[in-house]
Amino acid sequence: MWSLCGDASEPILCSKTMSNRRRSQPGRLCASTLAVFVILALNVQARPANMSALKDKHPNSKEDNEILPPDHLNGVKMEMDGHLNKGFHQEVFLGKEMEEFEEDSEPRRNRKKLIEIFTKVDINKDRSVSAKEMQRWIMEKTEEHFQEAVKENKLSFLAVDPDGDGHVTWDEYRVKFLASKGFNEKEVAEKIKNNEELKVDEETQEVLESLKDRWFQADNPPADQLLNEEEFLSFLHPEHSRGMLRYMVKEIVRDLDQDGDGKLTLAEFISLPMGTVENQQAQDIDDDWVRERKKEFEEVIDSNHDMIVTMEELEEYMDPMNEYNALNEAKQMIAVADENQNHNLELEEILKYSEYFTGSKLMGYARNVHEEF
Repeated sequence: MWSLCGDASEPILCSKTMSNRRRSQPGRLCASTLAVFVILALNVQARPANMSALKDKHPNSKEDNEILPPDHLNGVKMEMDGHLNKGFHQEVFLGKEMEEFEEDSEPRRNRKKLIEIFTKVDINKDRSVSAKEMQRWIMEKTEEHFQEAVKENKLSFLAVDPDGDGHVTWDEYRVKFLASKGFNEKEVAEKIKNNEELKVDEETQEVLESLKDRWFQADNPPADQLLNEEEFLSFLHPEHSRGMLRYMVKEIVRDLDQDGDGKLTLAEFISLPMGTVENQQAQDIDDDWVRERKKEFEEVIDSNHDMIVTMEELEEYMDPMNEYNALNEAKQMIAVADENQNHNLELEEILKYSEYFTGSKLMGYARNVHEEF
């Protein structure tokens, strides 16, 4: 039996994170493997299941876990665990203003914000948004996410560079990572310094092994086993580096590729862990998940429509600064709300379909729009 991770409205079948762990059978995850996936793919703040003598009280604040590479990358169409980014449309339409719409549920204020965004997207001021205008906006919002990641990286780098020499060793990072997971920092540092064995639970050890692989991938030539601030950014946010983006694609393909040919078939891309579905609601969620994955595979990722996705196709699909992808995304977003079929978006259409663009319902608040606009 298996269960969904996270919010029921956004099923995440935890199939990724361990670089050295494979399915025992195609499409089947054993219970212990699935448990590891659940902990690592979603819950970066979860404490490991087994406590060692080195452990203190586990910190719960977000800051304590910022040195762990995030599973969710803003402005990227696919998560690092190989699952589709459910909030992608909203992220590339709202940028850093996304949080305001999530926190502010007052429809009238949200409508005013949405009108302001429309006027910014409508660069030629013809009261209509074209695919080119939307493409430009998507690229700007994606760059906004990049800049936010750079700012956060500066703070995270300071946290793991205790001597302030501008470089971080793997051991320095390992100490800070284990401290963020509740281990005693001084004891861990002392044991590492003396080359003593660290008694950590299996889940934590596997996370460390996966992170170490990624650490050395981020170490740009000439490899010195040290990461500077720019390399540390690639480690935390692989979407900033072409080489790390390629590495992330290889990890995703390796996890989903059941026959080991380095490519993904539709069946592999939409495969679900085998198990008993407990109720009809869970079955409906599975069906929706499969339909969404199938559509994305056939219509977007598989660019030559040969029913096979190569690493090159997946890399292009995941590259957040790919202008061609941004244009395709713009056309898809317009198609969702383009009721008059003129291939552009008018303000009334965006307001009517506000939940798609912002996650906020504005139905009943679209009247008198011309007075405000």
